[in-house]
Amino acid sequence: MFVVIGLGNPGNRYRKTRHNVGFDTIECLAETHDIKISKIKYKSIYGEGRIGNEKVLLVKPQTYMNNSGISAFEIIRYYNIPVENIIVIYDDVDIEFGTLRVRPKGSAGSHNGMKSMIYHLQDDEFPRVRIGVGSPETHQDLANFVLSGFSKDEREIIDITIKKASQAVESIITKGINKAMNEYNG
Repeated sequence: MFVVIGLGNPGNRYRKTRHNVGFDTIECLAETHDIKISKIKYKSIYGEGRIGNEKVLLVKPQTYMNNSGISAFEIIRYYNIPVENIIVIYDDVDIEFGTLRVRPKGSAGSHNGMKSMIYHLQDDEFPRVRIGVGSPETHQDLANFVLSGFSKDEREIIDITIKKASQAVESIITKGINKAMNEYNG
Protein backbone atom coordinates (compact mmCIF):
# COMPACT_ATOMS: atom_id res chain seq x y z
CA MET A 1 0.00 0.00 0.00
CA PHE A 2 1.17 3.52 -0.85
CA VAL A 3 0.11 6.80 0.72
CA VAL A 4 0.35 9.74 -1.69
CA ILE A 5 0.19 13.07 0.12
CA GLY A 6 -0.21 16.32 -1.76
CA LEU A 7 0.73 19.35 0.30
CA GLY A 8 -1.43 22.46 0.23
CA ASN A 9 -3.85 24.61 2.18
CA PRO A 10 -7.57 23.87 2.51
CA GLY A 11 -10.28 26.26 1.37
CA ASN A 12 -11.24 28.15 -1.78
CA ARG A 13 -8.95 31.05 -0.89
CA TYR A 14 -5.92 28.86 -1.67
CA ARG A 15 -7.27 26.94 -4.69
CA LYS A 16 -4.97 27.05 -7.71
CA THR A 17 -2.19 28.90 -5.86
CA ARG A 18 1.48 28.02 -6.16
CA HIS A 19 1.45 26.46 -2.70
CA ASN A 20 -1.39 24.10 -3.68
CA VAL A 21 0.15 22.27 -6.63
CA GLY A 22 0.39 19.20 -4.37
CA PHE A 23 -3.40 19.25 -3.90
CA ASP A 24 -3.83 19.82 -7.65
CA THR A 25 -1.71 16.75 -8.40
CA ILE A 26 -3.80 14.63 -6.01
CA GLU A 27 -6.91 15.79 -7.89
CA CYS A 28 -5.28 14.85 -11.20
CA LEU A 29 -4.40 11.37 -9.89
CA ALA A 30 -7.91 10.94 -8.51
CA GLU A 31 -9.49 11.85 -11.83
CA THR A 32 -7.14 9.61 -13.85
CA HIS A 33 -7.71 6.58 -11.60
CA ASP A 34 -11.37 7.21 -10.76
CA ILE A 35 -10.69 7.63 -7.05
CA LYS A 36 -13.20 9.71 -5.13
CA ILE A 37 -11.55 12.08 -2.63
CA SER A 38 -14.38 12.31 -0.12
CA LYS A 39 -13.44 10.53 3.10
CA ILE A 40 -12.70 12.70 6.11
CA LYS A 41 -10.38 11.29 8.76
CA TYR A 42 -6.80 11.71 9.98
CA LYS A 43 -7.18 15.50 9.75
CA SER A 44 -7.41 15.08 5.97
CA ILE A 45 -9.65 14.48 3.01
CA TYR A 46 -8.67 11.31 1.20
CA GLY A 47 -9.72 8.57 -1.16
CA GLU A 48 -8.81 4.92 -1.57
CA GLY A 49 -8.19 3.14 -4.84
CA ARG A 50 -5.62 1.41 -6.99
CA ILE A 51 -2.76 2.52 -9.18
CA GLY A 52 -1.45 -0.45 -11.11
CA ASN A 53 -1.63 -3.41 -8.77
CA GLU A 54 -1.11 -1.33 -5.63
CA LYS A 55 -3.68 -0.06 -3.18
CA VAL A 56 -3.25 3.69 -2.65
CA LEU A 57 -4.55 6.43 -0.41
CA LEU A 58 -4.63 9.85 -2.06
CA VAL A 59 -4.45 12.42 0.74
CA LYS A 60 -4.97 16.18 1.07
CA PRO A 61 -4.12 17.21 4.66
CA GLN A 62 -6.53 19.77 6.10
CA THR A 63 -4.13 21.04 8.77
CA TYR A 64 -2.74 23.86 6.62
CA MET A 65 0.67 23.56 5.04
CA ASN A 66 2.85 24.17 8.09
CA ASN A 67 1.24 21.29 10.02
CA SER A 68 0.97 18.73 7.20
CA GLY A 69 3.03 16.19 9.14
CA ILE A 70 0.31 15.85 11.79
CA SER A 71 -2.08 14.34 9.25
CA ALA A 72 0.63 12.19 7.69
CA PHE A 73 1.66 10.79 11.08
CA GLU A 74 -1.92 9.79 11.93
CA ILE A 75 -2.33 7.90 8.65
CA ILE A 76 1.06 6.19 8.84
CA ARG A 77 0.46 5.13 12.43
CA TYR A 78 -3.02 3.77 11.70
CA TYR A 79 -2.04 1.80 8.59
CA ASN A 80 1.50 0.96 9.76
CA ILE A 81 2.93 2.09 6.41
CA PRO A 82 6.70 1.90 5.88
CA VAL A 83 8.14 5.36 5.28
CA GLU A 84 9.40 4.42 1.81
CA ASN A 85 5.74 3.88 0.75
CA ILE A 86 4.85 7.50 1.44
CA ILE A 87 5.07 9.81 -1.58
CA VAL A 88 4.86 13.55 -0.94
CA ILE A 89 4.11 16.09 -3.68
CA TYR A 90 4.83 19.76 -3.09
CA ASP A 91 5.73 23.13 -4.55
CA ASP A 92 9.34 24.23 -4.74
CA VAL A 93 10.65 27.75 -5.33
CA ASP A 94 14.25 26.52 -5.58
CA ILE A 95 13.90 24.66 -8.89
CA GLU A 96 13.10 26.05 -12.31
CA PHE A 97 9.46 26.93 -13.01
CA GLY A 98 7.53 24.09 -14.63
CA THR A 99 10.11 21.40 -13.88
CA LEU A 100 9.92 18.30 -11.68
CA ARG A 101 12.42 16.75 -9.32
CA VAL A 102 11.76 13.21 -8.12
CA ARG A 103 13.89 12.23 -5.14
CA PRO A 104 13.98 9.14 -2.89
CA LYS A 105 14.72 11.18 0.25
CA GLY A 106 16.18 14.46 1.39
CA SER A 107 15.97 17.51 3.57
CA ALA A 108 13.05 19.93 3.79
CA GLY A 109 15.05 22.86 2.43
CA SER A 110 13.07 26.03 3.09
CA HIS A 111 9.65 24.32 2.78
CA ASN A 112 7.67 24.48 6.03
CA GLY A 113 5.26 21.74 4.97
CA MET A 114 8.16 19.37 4.44
CA LYS A 115 9.73 20.46 7.72
CA SER A 116 6.49 19.39 9.41
CA MET A 117 6.45 16.07 7.53
CA ILE A 118 10.02 15.21 8.53
CA TYR A 119 9.49 16.35 12.13
CA HIS A 120 6.32 14.30 12.67
CA LEU A 121 7.50 11.21 10.79
CA GLN A 122 10.96 11.46 12.40
CA ASP A 123 12.39 10.41 9.05
CA ASP A 124 13.28 11.97 5.70
CA GLU A 125 13.71 8.74 3.72
CA PHE A 126 10.46 8.95 1.76
CA PRO A 127 10.05 9.69 -1.96
CA ARG A 128 8.98 13.15 -3.00
CA VAL A 129 7.94 14.91 -6.17
CA ARG A 130 8.88 18.59 -6.21
CA ILE A 131 7.14 20.95 -8.62
CA GLY A 132 8.94 24.14 -9.65
CA VAL A 133 6.52 27.06 -9.16
CA GLY A 134 8.94 29.90 -9.86
CA SER A 135 10.61 32.15 -7.35
CA PRO A 136 9.72 35.57 -5.98
CA GLU A 137 11.33 38.78 -7.15
CA THR A 138 14.02 40.01 -4.74
CA HIS A 139 11.63 42.55 -3.14
CA GLN A 140 8.68 40.13 -2.93
CA ASP A 141 7.73 38.31 0.29
CA LEU A 142 8.06 34.52 -0.09
CA ALA A 143 4.78 33.77 1.75
CA ASN A 144 2.82 36.18 -0.45
CA PHE A 145 4.45 34.71 -3.54
CA VAL A 146 3.59 31.05 -2.81
CA LEU A 147 0.04 32.03 -1.84
CA SER A 148 -0.44 33.84 -5.15
CA GLY A 149 -1.98 32.43 -8.29
CA PHE A 150 -0.40 31.86 -11.67
CA SER A 151 -0.67 34.11 -14.71
CA LYS A 152 -2.65 32.66 -17.63
CA ASP A 153 0.57 31.65 -19.43
CA GLU A 154 2.07 30.16 -16.25
CA ARG A 155 -1.17 28.24 -15.57
CA GLU A 156 -0.94 26.50 -18.94
CA ILE A 157 2.61 25.36 -18.18
CA ILE A 158 1.89 24.36 -14.58
CA ASP A 159 -1.14 22.29 -15.63
CA ILE A 160 1.16 20.27 -17.91
CA THR A 161 3.67 19.95 -15.06
CA ILE A 162 0.95 18.75 -12.67
CA LYS A 163 -0.02 16.05 -15.18
CA LYS A 164 3.65 15.01 -15.41
CA ALA A 165 3.88 14.99 -11.60
CA SER A 166 0.90 12.63 -11.43
CA GLN A 167 2.59 10.39 -14.01
CA ALA A 168 5.80 10.48 -11.95
CA VAL A 169 3.84 9.29 -8.91
CA GLU A 170 2.35 6.47 -10.98
CA SER A 171 5.87 5.54 -12.10
CA ILE A 172 7.18 5.49 -8.52
CA ILE A 173 4.35 3.15 -7.54
CA THR A 174 4.48 0.82 -10.55
CA LYS A 175 8.17 0.88 -11.58
CA GLY A 176 10.08 2.10 -8.52
CA ILE A 177 11.79 5.32 -7.53
CA ASN A 178 14.94 4.84 -9.65
CA LYS A 179 13.04 4.38 -12.92
CA ALA A 180 10.78 7.34 -12.02
CA MET A 181 13.83 9.55 -11.41
CA ASN A 182 15.38 8.49 -14.73
CA GLU A 183 12.13 9.18 -16.55
CA TYR A 184 11.04 12.49 -14.95
CA ASN A 185 14.16 14.33 -13.79
CA GLY A 186 15.75 16.42 -16.46
